[in-house]
Amino acid sequence: MSDRSVAPRPRAGSRTALRVKRSVATLVVLVAVAVGIDYGAAALTEGVVARQMRTQLGLADDPSVRVNNFPFLVQAISGRYRSVDVTADHIAVGPLRDVQVRSQLRDVRAPLSEMLGDGPRTVTVREVEGTARIGAPDVERLIREVGKVPVDKLYIDGIDADGLQRAVDDGADPALLTLDPATAVRFSGTVDILGQEQQVSIISEMQLADGRAQITPRDVHLGDTDADPLPVAVQRTLSRIFTLTLDPGALPLQVTPTTLRATSGGLEISGLTGRLVLGPGAPTG
Repeated sequence: MSDRSVAPRPRAGSRTALRVKRSVATLVVLVAVAVGIDYGAAALTEGVVARQMRTQLGLADDPSVRVNNFPFLVQAISGRYRSVDVTADHIAVGPLRDVQVRSQLRDVRAPLSEMLGDGPRTVTVREVEGTARIGAPDVERLIREVGKVPVDKLYIDGIDADGLQRAVDDGADPALLTLDPATAVRFSGTVDILGQEQQVSIISEMQLADGRAQITPRDVHLGDTDADPLPVAVQRTLSRIFTLTLDPGALPLQVTPTTLRATSGGLEISGLTGRLVLGPGAPTG
């Protein structure tokens, strides 16, 4: 009889588990490769759109571009993207120095053959929604330059119907209740009046005309809401200072401004345009 030991054979269950592990590992690798290719397709299109938009907007650097609606590879193969977001910061427009421009390009057509080729690359867009955001620092600077009054720590915010009601309950002009909250904006900050710094709170009405934002004060308060009413002359002075016309110029990509609204920290002018071409022969501005 032999004393040699015989190595036990792997059990069937162990072999099955090993095959499952190998299959899972292979699947993970394939998914990783597919995801990498997918994001690579998105990056290719984003780069092309960024360069075209830089030329279109006359920017020094490429704007931020994001292709929406995963998976990207399917869109790249078809050459048709449902939506692409473009954001450009710190744009100087007229008297404004720090405008943010956001655009959503919808139904974007960018043939893969052109994206991969060395020739001209043309991107067509069915519809564009564009928004120009004017921040509080720009508004504060304009008030200083136009009104010739030092204004600091200016804050901008929208105000809803409940906010208008609370302002009237605290002593504001009852005529505020006739305002459409969608057109109302609240400014708060510090102003220099007769050599003294005073907290100011102003509720204004916004109107959009010919692409310009017209801001007209409807209620002016200094200090706390329960402070004594301001003398008529002071109210008139502050109303004049905070009566503004903001002109961000024509919105990029031929967008026609149609909407003005106040958001936390700024004002936004938005609009839509129809078919747009980016690339050779496309109009600039």
